[in-house]
Amino acid sequence: MKTIEILTGPAADLFWPGVIAAVAIAAQCAALSVLIVLKRLAFLGQGITHAAFGGVGIAAILGLSAGAGFVVVAVFCVLSAIAVGALTEKKKVSSDTAIALLLVGSMSLGAILLHLRLTRIGPTPMAAGWESLLFGSMLTVEPRDAMLAWVVACIVAALLFLKRRPLLFWAFEAPAAEAFGVAAGAMRLLLLTLAALAIVVSMKLAGVVLATALLVLPGAAALQLSRRLGVVFALAIALGEVGVLGGLVVSFETDLPAGPCIVGCLAAILALAWVIPTPKAGTLPGTAGKFLS
Repeated sequence: MKTIEILTGPAADLFWPGVIAAVAIAAQCAALSVLIVLKRLAFLGQGITHAAFGGVGIAAILGLSAGAGFVVVAVFCVLSAIAVGALTEKKKVSSDTAIALLLVGSMSLGAILLHLRLTRIGPTPMAAGWESLLFGSMLTVEPRDAMLAWVVACIVAALLFLKRRPLLFWAFEAPAAEAFGVAAGAMRLLLLTLAALAIVVSMKLAGVVLATALLVLPGAAALQLSRRLGVVFALAIALGEVGVLGGLVVSFETDLPAGPCIVGCLAAILALAWVIPTPKAGTLPGTAGKFLS
């Protein structure tokens, strides 16, 4: 198999950071995907990932290197998620409207700034190589990126565990949660920020265009296969790992880009989950009460 040859051959050091990062990315994105699907925030990931294009434009116009530019893009994504949370918290606009404004505004900003940089100032590594950031590449993942992915995965896991009760209550019954003293705005902001962090560490592997799939497909598939919340989270993480690692194997065997192969495997898993009949017993309740005790 080419996969074994690649991971044990002379160039193995170029690929192992991507594989190690992929395991962490799959776990954190899959866990978050359950809440994102339950709250019908799939469009959120699309908005945050496309907001990265605005960060690319800012990094390019400033003439930053690829490393410094990545930091700018990451900060821009997190601030964009916070902006969406602030707008929806104050009831100024609905969440889908805020995300749509973020998406088109960031894309427009990025396109204008990139055009100015390339046509009037001159290319820089960030401006000339922005396609790899948008669509991902295994070879762009460095050991420090893999370490960052695991650090973020631990942070996401810790916060999800510590805030699991109010998060679940808010996810199932937001009005009732507020009545019982749960800060719905804080829960929304927490989920948005964690999603932004997960997208940031997914960028180099899957790219900002395809990172959305990692935040939606595992949770959607798991919710098709079980109606017990604990099982759903376990299934989501397992399916996420299978999809991501399976996509990497397909990429190695076919010499195709890793990002599209990963998304293709996750989409195939979701398609199979749709074929399997949804369990009748143990349906998800209208309230999260039994999961909070």
